[in-house]
Amino acid sequence: MITLHSSLGPNPRLVRMFMIEKGLEEGRDFARVHYDIITGQNRQDAGYMARNPQGTTPTLELEDGTCLTESWPICEYVEELNPAPNLFGETPVERATVRKWARLFDQEVVVPMTMGFRAGAGRPMFEPRMSVVSTGAGAELSAMSDEKWRLFDSYLGSSDHIALGRFTFADLLIFAFANFGFTVGWKLPEGTDNLARFVAAHNRRPCAAIWQQAE
Repeated sequence: MITLHSSLGPNPRLVRMFMIEKGLEEGRDFARVHYDIITGQNRQDAGYMARNPQGTTPTLELEDGTCLTESWPICEYVEELNPAPNLFGETPVERATVRKWARLFDQEVVVPMTMGFRAGAGRPMFEPRMSVVSTGAGAELSAMSDEKWRLFDSYLGSSDHIALGRFTFADLLIFAFANFGFTVGWKLPEGTDNLARFVAAHNRRPCAAIWQQAE
């Protein structure tokens, strides 16, 4: 059985939500090992560091011992083995479209949002473990991220899907990082009514329950 090495945070939960959307069940289709990233357990566990020298989560350990890291490639691997329901696109054009939106969101929102959090509210946890920007730069990055959230609100328009007119990995990515923000005291910036509707709509998906679970 494959094993998902997981923790709190948007990326591990993104993979877990993806697996739920695929109809995969923990305990039946994969095992899960949880690490306490608040205390840094993932970086202190020699076994885990051997699997993923970066110490990041998640890591998907295959039955032959191969370890896959980074949430996006893990989800694509799961999609290739479990093609239905399709979440990355059924044709080359559809796959390119979904990846375009996911990459844009990753670059324009995720990077400044996470760097801003690490330099601000998350500084006590992250500063001892990695390089972080100054508090002032963190505030600027958070403001840049909020500006891009408003841009994605305009891209979304009246739809509940950012690509293909149906639920895809790109929607899941946006939903995961909105929920990550909510868990650390962030709120959708003003002028994002479309995104508020998007989040409310997808909160009804079974995979959204992950964000209500204590770990």
